[in-house]
Amino acid sequence: MDVDLGFADKPEDAGWLVNRYFPSKLGGLPAWLELKELPTTTQLQCKKCQAQKAFLCQLYADYEDDFNFHRTVYVFMCRNADCQQANRADNFTVLRSQLPRSNKFYSEEEPSDDVLLPAIESPRKLCAACGCLAPHSCSRCKIISYCCAAHQRAHWPQHKPDCGTTKVSTTCRPLPDLVFAEYEINMEHNLEEDDTHEKDEQARMSEFIALSEAGKTGELSDVPENELEKYFDGASSQEDKVFQQFKKQTAAKPDQIVRYERGGQPLWIANTKDTIEAQLQAIPNCSKCDGPRQFEFQIMPQVLSLLGDSVLDWGVLAVYTCARSCRIEGYVEEYLVKQDIVA
Repeated sequence: MDVDLGFADKPEDAGWLVNRYFPSKLGGLPAWLELKELPTTTQLQCKKCQAQKAFLCQLYADYEDDFNFHRTVYVFMCRNADCQQANRADNFTVLRSQLPRSNKFYSEEEPSDDVLLPAIESPRKLCAACGCLAPHSCSRCKIISYCCAAHQRAHWPQHKPDCGTTKVSTTCRPLPDLVFAEYEINMEHNLEEDDTHEKDEQARMSEFIALSEAGKTGELSDVPENELEKYFDGASSQEDKVFQQFKKQTAAKPDQIVRYERGGQPLWIANTKDTIEAQLQAIPNCSKCDGPRQFEFQIMPQVLSLLGDSVLDWGVLAVYTCARSCRIEGYVEEYLVKQDIVA
């Protein structure tokens, strides 16, 4: 299988993860590509609880045509416990943005890596707590901006000492309760057939169990034993076969957090017919060109151990985007399918 794998690394300097350098990243603040037509607070608001969604990750994934010279896909999610539902992705939002090589925000020349330069600022005001579009301002100083009242309240203890003074800065200072820890996502090309036959099945099983117990494959260690037995009792069911294949494909590099295969197929963790068939059948055409969507990448359960949020859980998050990656202005919503290990 010819697939690109993404691995999370703590950045030596987070300054390299700003929009000027077109990063792929997990957590932190979103590094917006298109800087004027930003997604609205409504687009990033959970329809169930009305909270603003948190930035999960972004992947820089350009196409070989002019209007996709720069291209980034963003994933946001609601973190509230009541909004986490098995095999449902209602609490996620996926956004695509792209720019031609010649655009009003970035130089046509590649950024130099000799000197670390600051982010290219948006002409729009950004939330001091989460880095998203901020239509509201602090009522006292009128300088600091926020996406919503909840983020303003959460940020007030940090902002209060400087509010109304000359020390006020518009620099976003993200809050840990609202923003995930930041990692760089480094992509590596991989041919998995060469890796998956190096170990016998028993060795792969032992490795996967050890990782699960250590909390390095998401929240598998929290699944009751009687639920896990159906996956470890041998290839007696379709669910078991799919789960075994998932382990087989990931055992050689168990710390992978992203699998990228544009136009390929996701690596499912359970029997898709029983868990997510309805989601797959419901994938709509692109809202801009009405063309079909295709699989582009998936976020793995290993991400959960990095996020450190016990409320969150998933098996596979599969992102589907417009197959043409059609020309757009600003940001357009794409589609995500969520598959859990246990229904």
